[in-house]
Formats: sequence, C-alpha cells, structure tokens
Amino acid sequence: MESGTGLPGDPGTAPTVVILRVLRVTLHVGFAALLGVAVVRLLSTGHVGVLGYAWTAAAFVLAGVYLTGTLLEKRYAANRTGLDPRRYGVLWLGIVTALWLVLLAGSAEFSWLAFPLFFLHLHLLPRRVALLTIALMTAAVIAAQWAASGLPTPQPAVVIGPLLGAGFAVVTGLAYSALYREAENQRRAVSELTRTRAELAASQHDAGVHAERERLAREIHDTLAQGLSSIVLMVRAAEKSLADGDIATATERLGLVRQTASENLSEARHFVRGLSAPQLQEASLIESLRRLCERTENNAAARGLRLRCRFELDGDPVELPQPYRVTLLRAAQASLANVTDHADAGNAVVTLAFLGSDVALDIYDDGAGFDPAGLTAQTAARTDGTGYGIRSLQQRVQGLNGSLDVESSPGEGTVVAVRLPLDDAAGRSDR
Repeated sequence: MESGTGLPGDPGTAPTVVILRVLRVTLHVGFAALLGVAVVRLLSTGHVGVLGYAWTAAAFVLAGVYLTGTLLEKRYAANRTGLDPRRYGVLWLGIVTALWLVLLAGSAEFSWLAFPLFFLHLHLLPRRVALLTIALMTAAVIAAQWAASGLPTPQPAVVIGPLLGAGFAVVTGLAYSALYREAENQRRAVSELTRTRAELAASQHDAGVHAERERLAREIHDTLAQGLSSIVLMVRAAEKSLADGDIATATERLGLVRQTASENLSEARHFVRGLSAPQLQEASLIESLRRLCERTENNAAARGLRLRCRFELDGDPVELPQPYRVTLLRAAQASLANVTDHADAGNAVVTLAFLGSDVALDIYDDGAGFDPAGLTAQTAARTDGTGYGIRSLQQRVQGLNGSLDVESSPGEGTVVAVRLPLDDAAGRSDR
C-alpha cells in the first residue's frame, strides 16, 4: 500500500505534484514488469512442475496484495473518505516483503523486485530502520544470486550489482521523500489558506450582517418607530376629543394622524428601496429642518401640548453630501421626538450653523432636563426597544468622523450638539 507513495489528497498541477505522480506510476509499472518478467523466466527455464506452479501462485498472491493496497490508497487520496489505508501501511509492506522473500527463496529470478521494494521501505519506514531492512534485503539478493550461480564463491558481479542498485535506490528514494514532504507542505498550506479564506469570508459576512442590522435599527428607530409613536399618541388625543364631544378638534387630530401615516408610508417605501430620507428628495436640508419644526409644533398641539418650535440658520450654507444631510436630519428628528415625548418643554430651537471648518446642528429645549451621566446606563437597561435614539445618533455621527455632545441637568433643559467636519464633507463630495 502506498499510503505514502501516493500523492497528497488534493490533486493539482504543481511541478512537485506532477513529478510525484510520474514517480509513482513508474514505481507501479516497474514492479509489475519485474514481477511479470520473473514469472515468465521462471516458467521458461523448465521448472514447470509443482514447485513452479507454487511459485507462480505465490507471485499472483503478491501481485494481488500489492494491487489491493495501491488501489485502496489511491481511492482514499482522491476523496479522503472511507477507510484510511495509511495506518496499515507498515503491515502491508511487511506482507509484500515476506511474499517476496518466499519467492526469492524459490527462484533468484525474483531478485530484481528488491529495487521497487527499496523505495517503499524508504518511504514507509523510519530512515534508520529502512536502511537496515534495505541492507538485509540486499544481502538476501546476493545470497540468492550466489546460490543460483552454483559457484563456491560469489562472483564480483553478484555482489557489486545489488550493492549499486541498493545505493541508487537509497539516493533516489531520499530525493523522492524530500519531494513528497514538499508536496505535503504545499497541500497543508493550500488547505490552511482555503480554511482561512473561508473563515475570513464568514467573518466578513457576519460583520456585514451586524452592520446591516445596526443600519436597519437606526432607520427604523429614527423614522418608522417615531412616526408610529406619534400616531398612537395623536389617536389617543383624538379619542379624548371625541369623548368630550369636540368633533372639530378630533377631526383635526385625525387629519394629522393621516398625514403622519402617509409620511411614514413614504419613509418605509424609501427605506425598503435603500434610498435617503424622502424629505431630502423633495427639499433641501434647510427647508426640511424648517418643515420638521413646523410639523413638530403641530403634532404637539394636536396632543394638547404647548410647544413652540422654530428653526434658525447661522452662517453661509454650503453644499453637503447626502450622508451629512441624512445624519443631520435624523439627529433633528430624534431629538425633537424626545422633546415632544419626554421634555415637557415650552420652547425648542433647531439651529444649523456653518462654521467654516465644521457644520453644526444644535437642538435646544427648555424642558425638564435630565442627568446625562445616567444616560448610558438607562439606555442599556431598557429591554422594550426604547432608549435607542442617542446610541443610534452617536453611531451615525461617528461614522462621519463627527462628534455628539448632550448637555443637560434636571430643570435646566437640554442641548444636543452635533459637529461634522466640512473637510471630510468635501472629500466625500469628490468621491
């Protein structure tokens, strides 16, 4: 069984692999040819009696054992499935060598089979053990040749021939072993590279899935969730107006519900298509922020809240890339939603400022305020899906190399300040 004379499991066309394939085929063909020649010479010398047939039968057994081991190894090397014959390689080599010795004892015609066996011993056995067995096999060949000659002393050719053959086999076998080790190293390197690439692809896929989930969470929180929350609150206000018999107010509030639902539907459609905020498709950032303030004030009034919201522009506007416009608009939406839901404020001011090297967005309210030190802990502790706004906004801003600051204290109102570098904006516009 080659178990070692075979090629590595992964077929290929590398020079080393091709050389190993040629040597392997040469070894098999040489063994079969030498065995066939020995049988033919045995039968042609007139020893066709019982012993002749016995040696022929033993030769066929040897051929069968050799072929079986070779085929098992080749099949395993091709697909790496089923029984691994390499663990039985030494046992198989021992059986092949024993059968050869039996044949050698019967006829010196089988002497030449020693040379392909030398390669197998060098490959399957530790080097020192292989050299010892090769020396013993060479001595057996010399003894068989001497006995066949019928001379009282061995002739020089009887000794020199096997010794030269053994030396050549050792040198060639060592070179083959070096090539085989190189091929195995190449196979392991390719296998490791394939595994590493698969792990990298899986890691990149997981990272992409995580990033997409984060993006979906931000978009849903900043658009759909806020709109649905506003709809729920305005529907409650409309129900209260209906219960009080104030049909006009209820109708007005239901109109706002319809408008908010329509805007949410537009957001959802753009969201599914992977487009930007629909407000920015229809108007500039400045106009979108101005409309947002008006809508926030109207929605608050529909819920019975007295909130005045206004927009202010500072500096000379410059063209901003789409990611900047979306981030600033989402920051204003999220902050004003918090003002409406939690601040109990009377006034809110959204200021967009172009400050030379930066663009800044400040959202101020004069509401109840809070302690920013507990903001992270409170956000992390929520399990109902709320409290995601600040973290979502921070991720958006950090993705544009900007900064987000939240300044507040109980009873003193709140300021959410976003700063984005215009130098990066210019680079993004160029790209």
